[in-house]
Amino acid sequence: MKFVIVQGDGMSDYPVESLGGLTPLEKARTPNLDRMANQGALGSVRTIPAGMPPGTDVGTMTILGYDTRTYHTGRSPIEAASMGIDLGETGVAFRCNLVTIEENNGDPVMGDFTAGHIESEEAAEIIESLQRELGTATHRFHSGVSYRHLMVWEGGPTDTKTTPPHDITGQSIASYLPSGEGAEELAEIRTAAHELMAAHPANERRRSRGDKPATDIWLWGQGRKPTVPTLGERYGLTGALITAVDVVGGLGRLAGMDRIHVPGATGFVDTNYVGKGEYALAALEDHDFVFIHVESPDESGHMGDADLKVQAIEDLDVKVIGTILDGLESFGSWRVMALPDHATPVSTKTHADDPVPFAILDSKSKRRGETRGFSEKAAEATGDFIEDGHLLLDRFLADDS
Repeated sequence: MKFVIVQGDGMSDYPVESLGGLTPLEKARTPNLDRMANQGALGSVRTIPAGMPPGTDVGTMTILGYDTRTYHTGRSPIEAASMGIDLGETGVAFRCNLVTIEENNGDPVMGDFTAGHIESEEAAEIIESLQRELGTATHRFHSGVSYRHLMVWEGGPTDTKTTPPHDITGQSIASYLPSGEGAEELAEIRTAAHELMAAHPANERRRSRGDKPATDIWLWGQGRKPTVPTLGERYGLTGALITAVDVVGGLGRLAGMDRIHVPGATGFVDTNYVGKGEYALAALEDHDFVFIHVESPDESGHMGDADLKVQAIEDLDVKVIGTILDGLESFGSWRVMALPDHATPVSTKTHADDPVPFAILDSKSKRRGETRGFSEKAAEATGDFIEDGHLLLDRFLADDS
């Protein structure tokens, strides 16, 4: 039996007025997701346990079968694992976003938490400068992908109150700056970084092209290294993972999965969708289980762009899931599941902890008499609801019904 999970990050949503009162999932043309919902199992699952922050780290960890109330220590240490950074026993990883802070009548606001989706090459130049000028034995900067980077604070605090920058797009940053233990030192680092970045050559080039400059760093999501059992230890399966996002890659590494790098995978709407499907099928030749993560619906939700989110979902459906379903037939016995890790409503531009739909199809599935599509309402209407989301993986891997 071959197993595939396709995670459409942030696909779930609320009804959108500009879409005629439909959610992006309801509006999108999704023949492959609809086939899965119609021929296979359809239900809803709570991927974000009560009291946990809604985000890709928590949602994906849940989908991979881990109870986040036991195993989750923060978002950044997961990304550190993806980047091969050993935090040891005392290192604390902070997510270090490159962001664009803008002035609104003298009030600094979060203009863009991605710094205009800064390219990785220019971002690396900035992070290298930060490490060279501000890095010490205590504070180390590590380059990641696009706007997503890390700072490791040796012996740093874990209880500092921080806020994800994607939660405050367009808002004043004053009340969302770090507070509590370590906040003063973080403020000093942020100020020094701002001064260094103001005249950085990479930003000068960006301004000359009309691109948004990376004006500041935003430090958040801190934590120490987690310890989790691997997929092989839990299920005796070999696994591979495809993603352009380090937090998901880190979870795959912690779970003992091989990360498959796909050319042109960007973590945005221009990602190589077809390549993700094709590389997943190739990985199934020598792996039992492949997990595919697609970030574009989430990014579209953060942008508040309903039409772009619909397009991202349609591209995921045709180019990723369609490719997978076409190719799986050659493997004989197989099972595939599709679902979001959380909702990212375009109306709020941030994550929500509502239950999300899931669909499971396998080589034994038979077409049902009724016709139903893949959507939030259709999933809820089935009455098949999993409250403890980390149990869904057990069902997916073991349920032969």
